[in-house]
Amino acid sequence: MSQNLDVLGGITAEQFLLEYWQKKPLLVRNALPEIINILEPDDVKELALEENVSARLIKQKDKDPNQWSVKSSPLIKGDFQKMPKLWTLLVQAVDHYSFDLAELWKKFPFIPQWRRDDIMVSYAPKGGSVGKHFDFYDVFLVQGYGHRRWQLGQMCDADTAFVPNQPLKLLPEMDVHFDEVMNPGDLLYVPPGLSHYGVAEDDCLTFSFGFRMPNVATMMDRVSDKFADNVLLKNPLVDIIRDKTSQIGEVTQAELSYLKTAILNQLQSSNELDDAIMCLMSEPKYPDNIPEPDELEAQDLIEILNDGYEILLEPASRLLYTEQDSEILFWANGEELCISEDFVAKLQDIADGKTLAFDQSFHHDDILEDVVQLLNESILMLLPPEEA
Repeated sequence: MSQNLDVLGGITAEQFLLEYWQKKPLLVRNALPEIINILEPDDVKELALEENVSARLIKQKDKDPNQWSVKSSPLIKGDFQKMPKLWTLLVQAVDHYSFDLAELWKKFPFIPQWRRDDIMVSYAPKGGSVGKHFDFYDVFLVQGYGHRRWQLGQMCDADTAFVPNQPLKLLPEMDVHFDEVMNPGDLLYVPPGLSHYGVAEDDCLTFSFGFRMPNVATMMDRVSDKFADNVLLKNPLVDIIRDKTSQIGEVTQAELSYLKTAILNQLQSSNELDDAIMCLMSEPKYPDNIPEPDELEAQDLIEILNDGYEILLEPASRLLYTEQDSEILFWANGEELCISEDFVAKLQDIADGKTLAFDQSFHHDDILEDVVQLLNESILMLLPPEEA
C-alpha cells in the first residue's frame, strides 16, 4: 500500500493522481513548513536585479487599478522608484539560485521530472496581485512568507475571452466557489484551466511549483529538424505505381495517401522520433542559468574520493532517461549522452532525484571519465562536505 504524504494532506499519491490531478483543486494546510522563510522579500527584489534572471514587474495604476503595466527583465533599481500602491514582482526559476528551494522538488516525487517547468516566486505588498487569470499548466501554490487570499472560479479553455487592451491575459469575471487565506507553509494545487485570483494580505511571497506539458507544434518542429539532418531522408521517394492516367493538375487520393503514409511510417518506426522528443524534454528552460564549471580531470576526482562530497543533478540542468530495446539511454540539456554501462545505475539514481555519496564506488576509470564529462558540462554538481 502506498505511503500517505503530508504534502498532499495525508492522502496517497495514487489517490491524488486519480481524484485531483488535472481535475480539481486541493488545499493542504501546513503542507510544506520547510519553505517558510527560505527567502524573504528583500532576497527576491535583489535576485530580480541579477543578470540573466527572468523577472516581470507588474503594476496597477493608482487612479485606475483596472489599468495594468508590465516591465520584463532586465530590471534595474530605477524600475522600483515611484511605485504605485498595487504591484507584484514575479521571478522565474528561483530554484536555480536557491539550493534549499530546489531540494523541495523532492516533495513531489509522484510527478516525473520531465513535467517540471520551474519554481516561480511572486512578491507583492498588501493588495498586490496579477489579476484574475488561468494557466494551461498544473501548479502547486505554496505560501512561503506572509499571507495571500486565493479565490478559485470556473474552468476556462482556449476559447475563453480576456479583458481587451491589457498587457496581461485577464479574465473579466470569475464565478467564485473557493475563498481562502493561505498561511506560510500552506499549499494549493490548481489544475490547468481553473481560473484563480490571488491577492496579498500583507507583504508576501508565494512559490509556484509549475508542471507543464509540451505542445504538439513544438514537438513537430523538433522532429522536423531531426529528419532534416538525416541525409537518407533527403533522397526522393520511389514513385507510386502508375497503372492509369489522371488529369495533370490533380493530386489523386491514392497519391496523397502514398505521400502521407511515407511520412507516418517514418514517424512510427524511427528512433529519431524518440531522440527528437527526448532532446526537447531534456532541454533546460533557462540555459543561461547553468553555471560555468571549473574544468576537472579524473585525477582531481580521485583526490577527493571519500572526503565527504556528494554528487547530484545541477538544479538548472535536466537529466532524463528512457529504455529502448532493453538498454537505458540518457539525455541531458537537449542532447543524448554516451555513458559507460558501469555508470548507468548511478546516473539513473541521480536522474531520479537522489544525492549520492562520492566515495570508492566511483573509483572506476570509465565511471570517473563519465563523471568528469558531466561535471564539466554542468549537468552534475559536487556538494562539498560542509554543504552536504
